[in-house]
Amino acid sequence: MKQLVLISGLLVLFVPEILRVYFIMPFPGSQHQNTIGLAYWISNNIGWIRILGLVLIIFPLINIFKSGKTWLKIILSLILLFYAVIFFLFNYRFEADKMFYQPKQKLFVAAAIDTTNKNKLVIGIVINGEAKAYPIQIIGYHHQVMDTIGNTPVMVTYCTVCRTGRAFSPFVNGKMESFRLVGMDHFNAMFEDASTKSWWQQATGKAIAGPLKGTALKEIASKQLSLESWLREYPNSYILQPDTTFKKEYKDLEGYDKGTLKSGLEKRDSASWKPKSWVIGVVHNHVAKAYDWNELVKNKVINDSIEGLPVLLGLERDTASFHVYDRRVKGTILIFQKGSNDVFTDENTNSTWNMDGICIDGTLKGERLNPVQAYQEFWHSWSTFHPNTTKYN
Repeated sequence: MKQLVLISGLLVLFVPEILRVYFIMPFPGSQHQNTIGLAYWISNNIGWIRILGLVLIIFPLINIFKSGKTWLKIILSLILLFYAVIFFLFNYRFEADKMFYQPKQKLFVAAAIDTTNKNKLVIGIVINGEAKAYPIQIIGYHHQVMDTIGNTPVMVTYCTVCRTGRAFSPFVNGKMESFRLVGMDHFNAMFEDASTKSWWQQATGKAIAGPLKGTALKEIASKQLSLESWLREYPNSYILQPDTTFKKEYKDLEGYDKGTLKSGLEKRDSASWKPKSWVIGVVHNHVAKAYDWNELVKNKVINDSIEGLPVLLGLERDTASFHVYDRRVKGTILIFQKGSNDVFTDENTNSTWNMDGICIDGTLKGERLNPVQAYQEFWHSWSTFHPNTTKYN
């Protein structure tokens, strides 16, 4: 009986301690099941679980160390030492916010004096006339950067395993929140708010566990493109600079923009519609659609419609900067074809449009296409978080 109690107590100590982190970090097999509810319960009750485990083992341990055989004492000592190692690793090494830290300093410089490689991909945001660019190589490590743009608080996020860049308002129920990286759900970064300890999915901004489950953060419009393309449209933009504390971490993501990292979690699959293939995702009226990146590279321009929204997808010569626009002007749906030198031509009026969606020549000169929020990400991510998505063919 005592042995059964001891074994039960050791299992109570070991199993939840490991599963608490296993379920929300990219260990083999951990991200393929819907285990967030269980992981959240364990995380919020781990203190009581540890106490129960200790209560179960304390008296059997006392008896064994008083009168047990030497070999049994040695084995139990090793088991307890192993638990101490597990406790240390899973609480101080393997937790997400112990692996990925926030910037110690946030430094922005004006475009005129910035030295960032202009081919680098950035997440660009403009609010109230102020524009800022966040190099993916930087925010990809940090996963989130809290900032203010145009006197508006913004939470800029990026998950390298899903290739998802998103910007959100950090206000929850009217109160500005702070968030920490807590782990992953289906390979997507997950944040915990400080007040309610709810867990929030980065790709959707939705709370998926905790008191606020089912609510969502307000998304802020953003674009992913090269810094050069961003500065063409916003020449007075400010650019986030690297924090010298994290030189090595940034270096490890040096090939991320082009998808050439060796990491199986972050490396691009150059074929189409594979888990790590790149797609462009668009949602309109709760209808999601995905566009194969290879198709866009091949054609440069795609004319399509999503639930009554006629869209234009265009790719610049750098094969990195993409744009998605509503192709309606004054009630007329325009059909576009690719011209030379990064311009479009609409077949309706033969007017010429630049990549910023502005008509620069022809009868529609001065007109502007309205941008449509769109994302470049891995197919496994888009299809997971938009399970009813359709593919453009």
